[in-house]
Amino acid sequence: MGSLQPNFSHLYIEKAVSDFPLTKLAISKFSNSTIIWIDHYKDIFNRSGQDFQTQKLSMNIILAKKIKPFLYPASDMVQNYDNPNIYYNTPVLNCIYNCEYCFLQGMYNSGNLVVFVNEDEFKESIKKILLNPIDPNKQTLVSISYNTDLLAIENILPLTRRWISFAEKNKSLIIEVRTKSTLITSIKDIKPIYNVILSWTLSPQIICEIYEHSAPPLKSRIKAVQLAIKYGWRVRLCFDPIIFIDNWFEIYSEFILMIFNEIDANKIEDITIGVFRMNKDYFNRIRKRDPKSDIYFQDYVQEGNTVVEDKYKREKALDELTKIVSKFIPKNNILVWN
Repeated sequence: MGSLQPNFSHLYIEKAVSDFPLTKLAISKFSNSTIIWIDHYKDIFNRSGQDFQTQKLSMNIILAKKIKPFLYPASDMVQNYDNPNIYYNTPVLNCIYNCEYCFLQGMYNSGNLVVFVNEDEFKESIKKILLNPIDPNKQTLVSISYNTDLLAIENILPLTRRWISFAEKNKSLIIEVRTKSTLITSIKDIKPIYNVILSWTLSPQIICEIYEHSAPPLKSRIKAVQLAIKYGWRVRLCFDPIIFIDNWFEIYSEFILMIFNEIDANKIEDITIGVFRMNKDYFNRIRKRDPKSDIYFQDYVQEGNTVVEDKYKREKALDELTKIVSKFIPKNNILVWN
């Protein structure tokens, strides 16, 4: 159940981070890669005129030092967990997968991967939040792979296990690892802990084939979820985004039934469901950059700064799918973005 990964033929490394442990590890992992020393990652990552899709076909890694902030309040694009203590961070920018519907396609100029090597500063920022939570009666949750898929690169840069180790020492913290990866075996030697949630995005196979380029097929992700449950991890499933292709209701209905035929619903922490939505600036940038993708030429509406499906259409669709999911999962464990 391997994960498709780029060769990373070039490493762009900020001169100031040459002695960081993660830098040295990356250099040792990619001993055949050409090293190019740079002053600042933005000189490479943010420059104009880059071909995002061409770079995705031959990705390189940029090793850099992140400057604060190291922690951000949860985006309004995610489901409401009824908890003000929810954040995300960005230890890595960009993803090795190339899903057409992903906001990262419009967020960055470059298709390359940025890895911030000053890990301790990310963790210190969380420690400060834990000392003074907005709601002291609720745990603090941090999504550590909101702008990437950390588990997908775990066999080359062991960032997920380092975050799990951090969570183990900070019991009032919950970390969420969002993924489409099958590399659960890369952390099979780690004893599962309660305050780590592994969240798999699952889509009907036809969606995987049309839109989720380079990502593992559905069957492989299901096997990864089964293994995670077997190992003892808390698992969340994400049916998000719902894409309204022809016969979408029949496709997603059969998909949901198949999922719970393969995966024990009693072992699932919760389910998130949402439709396609995106920041309007990212949406317009992708539409201009990739006019071949049909996702960006549908009849959407704009609500504030968000491009999204019509409210009536999405509410009706989400209600119908929630009814199906609720046959397997208690309603209070189904989190819907609407």
